[in-house]
Amino acid sequence: MNTTREVEAVVIGAGQAGLAGAYHLRRSGFEPDRDFVVLDHSPGPGGAWQFRWPSLTYGKVHGMHALPGMELTDADPARSSAEVISGYFDRYERAFDLRVRRPVDVRAVREGSGGRLLVETSQGVWATRALINATGTWDRPFWPRYPGQETFRGRQLHTAQYPGPEEFAGQRVVVVGGGASGTQHLLEIAPYAAATTWVTRRPPVFREGPFDENAGRTAVALVEERVRRGLPPRSVVSVTGLPLNDAVRQGIEEGVLDRQPMFGRITPTGVDWNDGRHVDADVILWATGFRAAIDHLTPLRLREPGGGIRMEGTHAAADPRIHLVGYGPSASTIGANRAGRAAVRDIRRLLAREPAAA
Repeated sequence: MNTTREVEAVVIGAGQAGLAGAYHLRRSGFEPDRDFVVLDHSPGPGGAWQFRWPSLTYGKVHGMHALPGMELTDADPARSSAEVISGYFDRYERAFDLRVRRPVDVRAVREGSGGRLLVETSQGVWATRALINATGTWDRPFWPRYPGQETFRGRQLHTAQYPGPEEFAGQRVVVVGGGASGTQHLLEIAPYAAATTWVTRRPPVFREGPFDENAGRTAVALVEERVRRGLPPRSVVSVTGLPLNDAVRQGIEEGVLDRQPMFGRITPTGVDWNDGRHVDADVILWATGFRAAIDHLTPLRLREPGGGIRMEGTHAAADPRIHLVGYGPSASTIGANRAGRAAVRDIRRLLAREPAAA
């Protein structure tokens, strides 16, 4: 049986960027199911937020911007971010009748006939004239490789699997990574653990004072330059530095955030440095970030020799039908909102649709 369905646009992913794109498609006169579909492989609303660790309360979330057209109000800062934001996304999908289809696994996007792309999924094939790819990074945690890693007798886990601090009670924990997740994990785990060690490849850069609009533009421009050159994007956070708030100051004063250089190898009982130092460990927690989840686009051969996809605005330089939102410079929540709107504006032009009234 032929299960191919034709639409004008397919949105892959229903996190912040995907919902922003779907909202602007809807606002521009595209009808869900008839003109566009939103495909999401997660079990429920919330994007990657639904998988965050329970101790990450809404009050600890940095810079969560509301989705376009509907504010997030009266959120309890003490509730888990997973509950707050998943509930908000659920209300948003229903308020704008976005009809997200889930769970749907997108397996590959290929060139079709008549200028259409074929989106192959666990629920059949969609033939589309435009694609908004909003798959984020949560599904591709980055695990560095170090000599001796396979010999370690303790537990290794990634931020994506972080269960909360109580599980590390009485254990010796090495946290690897200089980003916001690494410092959050350390500050949470330290009161429970027998000992913690913080290891990063580069010395951490702490940012004092407010992160104003000019600083934000500068950070985004640095990430944007990489994707313009076809290099894998770095996160916006990686170029902004770590906010020096009261909790971080206390962690520095108490010696919890005492950064050590990267170890040289992993042993069965811990980690060794090249200068002969050794630290015993029961757990190695890799807070080493994520990579863009774009393997399903491989058949389109969009990657440049540098390993990334060269971008012009929100679309792939090699193919104006394909927009990547929540990718590189639009990976922040406010960036995702703006990218969703920009992508739909370009798609209207591509499909020769009249722009919607402002």
